[in-house]
Amino acid sequence: MAEGFAAVKAEALNAFGDDRVFLEKFIIDPRHIEIQVLGDKHGHVVHLFERECSIQRRNQKVIEEAPSPLLDEATRAAMGAQAVALAQAVNYDSAGTVEFVAGQDKSFYFLEMNTRLQVEHPVTELITGVDLVEQMIRSAWGEQLAFAQDDLSINGWAIESRIYAEDPYRGFLPSIGRLVRYEQPEEGDQGGYTVRNDSGVREGDEISMFYDPMIAKLCAWGETREDAVEGMARALEDTHLAGLGHNVPFLAAVMDQDRFKSGNLSTSYIKDEFPDGFNGLRPTQMQERILIASALAMHEVIAEQDGDPSERTDWIVMIDKTPHGVGLSYDEDEEMILTLTGGGDIRLSDIDWRPGLAQFKADLDGEAFTAEVKRVADGFDIRHRAAKARVRVLRPHVAELYARLPEKAVADTSKLVLSPMPGLVVSIPVVVGQEVKTGETVAIIEAMKMQNILKAERDGVVKAVGAKDGDPVAADDVLVEFG
Repeated sequence: MAEGFAAVKAEALNAFGDDRVFLEKFIIDPRHIEIQVLGDKHGHVVHLFERECSIQRRNQKVIEEAPSPLLDEATRAAMGAQAVALAQAVNYDSAGTVEFVAGQDKSFYFLEMNTRLQVEHPVTELITGVDLVEQMIRSAWGEQLAFAQDDLSINGWAIESRIYAEDPYRGFLPSIGRLVRYEQPEEGDQGGYTVRNDSGVREGDEISMFYDPMIAKLCAWGETREDAVEGMARALEDTHLAGLGHNVPFLAAVMDQDRFKSGNLSTSYIKDEFPDGFNGLRPTQMQERILIASALAMHEVIAEQDGDPSERTDWIVMIDKTPHGVGLSYDEDEEMILTLTGGGDIRLSDIDWRPGLAQFKADLDGEAFTAEVKRVADGFDIRHRAAKARVRVLRPHVAELYARLPEKAVADTSKLVLSPMPGLVVSIPVVVGQEVKTGETVAIIEAMKMQNILKAERDGVVKAVGAKDGDPVAADDVLVEFG
């Protein structure tokens, strides 16, 4: 610590001409909680309660909610009073946010104040009914606040998910390209929850490497936190993007986690829950039924449109390599009844799908769901929330043959340095014939305000260089090849 203190003082003096430093209390398993404040030019300041912003990655907020599942009324009032006092001390007007680091014991410590509207302002609006943008305009015009602190109260619960153009399956690296499809959930009251989607793009827009990767702020409100979480999960199901990587499956995974549902949050949540990165989740039993029912229903629709109805009642539905025996029949209302080998009957109704649609919607045993689907040569790629799989509908003897197919060999890329994302080559500081040691920098790629340094994972001699400084590259383009 003594060495670090001296180093920090020297760095501060060099950067700012001032070597004064301060110490922060170390908080174990901290939470990020902020208070929304609103003031006018007449000295009136109120707070609009708190937002929990602990679900972060690289100190960037990903999921926010209001109120916080941590706080009780006494702590909420104390944090609100501190935030109001700070705003009044500097004669602050308009909307602003006072941010705190909080301990799991409800202790809290000032972090900073953001003197602007926050990205996550919609969750506060949803639980208070106050339009913060309107109030900022009224304050700037010189109007007094039309309400006092006692007029404000918390109504229900709201969650916001930031939908980013980044690929969670590739370490959350930025993803760029054309937004080929963008289907948004229906906004307003959905029966049990309310959806709001603040989006800055439209279908067909180009997501470039030069700006922040945020596509939309998807919000769900419910009377309880449980309602809001389930509403968000359903809203994410109804969101479809194509043409670039996006984090919707990851957001859905968080909504389905028991820990998140319990409200046991911290700023290390993502690191703790996904220590090896995100690779999707294994389907639950209910999701397996959704995958089976969706694939079999689409198979039947296609066969009927082709004029070749199968008239078969027994099928093998393979989820990746795992076979599931399914008996198919229809009731008097033409609803599908699926009899699972060893698993009872399930009923599929209100099917909304036709070939070409990217979303399959139906009710499974009376519960509505939406799955993202894509028809491929020998089946369907289906994703429900964070679970995705290749699903095939096969005759029993064909399924036996599929089980014998060998796995496709993975290409050997050990001698290649590939671009991890679309971006711009900042530098490739190696040349053909150069000897490179493990850990040496071989390329620097920039995308969405971030530079990514690629290092050699083995000793070797450069055989070829596939790009030069300033070149645009796509994901998996070869940058450097070793001999």
